[in-house]
Amino acid sequence: MHREEIRKIIKEEGIKFIQLWFTDLEGSLKSVSIPASRWDDVLTWGASFDGSSIRGFARIEESDMFLYPDLSTFVILPVESSVGKIARVFCDVKTPDGNYYEDSPRWILRKALKDAEKEGFTYYVGPELEFFYFKSHKGTEFLDFKGYFDYIPPDTGEALLRETVELLASMGIEVEYIHHEVSPSQYEIDLKYSDALTMADALVTAKFIVKYVAEKNGYYATFMPKPVEGINGSGLHLHQSLFRGKENTFFDESDPYHLSEMGRGFLAGLLRHSREITLVTNQWINSYKRLVPGYEAPVYICWGRYNRSPLVRIPAIPLEKKSSMRVEYRSPDPACNPYLVFAVLLTAGLEGIKKKYDLPSAMEENVYHFTSEERKEKGIESLPGSLIEAIMEAEKGTIARKVLGDSAFEKLIASKKAQWDEYRTKVTKYEIEKYFPVL
Repeated sequence: MHREEIRKIIKEEGIKFIQLWFTDLEGSLKSVSIPASRWDDVLTWGASFDGSSIRGFARIEESDMFLYPDLSTFVILPVESSVGKIARVFCDVKTPDGNYYEDSPRWILRKALKDAEKEGFTYYVGPELEFFYFKSHKGTEFLDFKGYFDYIPPDTGEALLRETVELLASMGIEVEYIHHEVSPSQYEIDLKYSDALTMADALVTAKFIVKYVAEKNGYYATFMPKPVEGINGSGLHLHQSLFRGKENTFFDESDPYHLSEMGRGFLAGLLRHSREITLVTNQWINSYKRLVPGYEAPVYICWGRYNRSPLVRIPAIPLEKKSSMRVEYRSPDPACNPYLVFAVLLTAGLEGIKKKYDLPSAMEENVYHFTSEERKEKGIESLPGSLIEAIMEAEKGTIARKVLGDSAFEKLIASKKAQWDEYRTKVTKYEIEKYFPVL
């Protein structure tokens, strides 16, 4: 939209406040509100804020930052307010000299997309967003004990989902499917694919709306990867494709998997660089409680077509729908920063295309049933098993540093090392119960 269109909407809809949205390095949503009367000033001069108070942003001696609205993201928020209608707009972060702030996640994704555009590519992403509903934020009491695709009374979770879909639709975010997932009180929302920047904004928005609807109805929604021991955790499976104009470059009808040479290169890049980008796709200590064998989470670095045990799979498509050809990367969890995840996946895939990586043979057997010796014989490696292992892999690798830049990369590493140090010095309930009576 143009300035005049938005000015007209503000006036006709009686919008009172506008929220300026952005995320910190870890993906947490940040917002500052302005009275609608200040909209024109912010468009011209930006909205200033203290970057040193945002995790992963500037040092205190260079803290002045400015938010500049991306007009294409302006939309009325479908939330209840006692003061009148509220709108939101995503913002790009700039420094006082007018340049984009290099450590801003949205700018990091923009740069990765520009590299793809130089090769003529548009990068599309379609996510499967999983999460849990609980009766309260004070504990993990389930709303239901239903399983995958179950639809039996009570339908509390489904009602929350339907309200969420309606609110997202009012904001222009299209949902393809909603359903119950494998674990009790676990649900999934599949967003219709779009270009990566639009989708990253949509994912941040969807998570906000999911939590808003749950809280409004007296419940709690969480995107924590593994909130409950002994059941499946929540993932963020990402379906990806590269287009040139209207052509899906991943499709080749003559290939047994209908996967083009370009698609094979992209897939090979994802596999080769998967260990070093896991710190970005799975950035929390809790992420690695999900990434264990036995709970449908992808642990082993291989690929297949219909097989859901490998890290990457090629979903089946009707031949007449070649535009739907895609690769599904299954390790990310919903607590990630989507801007950074999309950027590292795209860059890893492009590396595979440019450098013509060899793609290993597809794995159509259940990898979870292999012994460690069988996996070794077949050359199947595993993803990092802990946050500290993921940190070390990222430091050894090249992709995350290349994508994030030295400054943001070092900030991410420092933050995650601090979290690991805090975690490893804690004495847990498990240790007390296991060791205290016998040691």
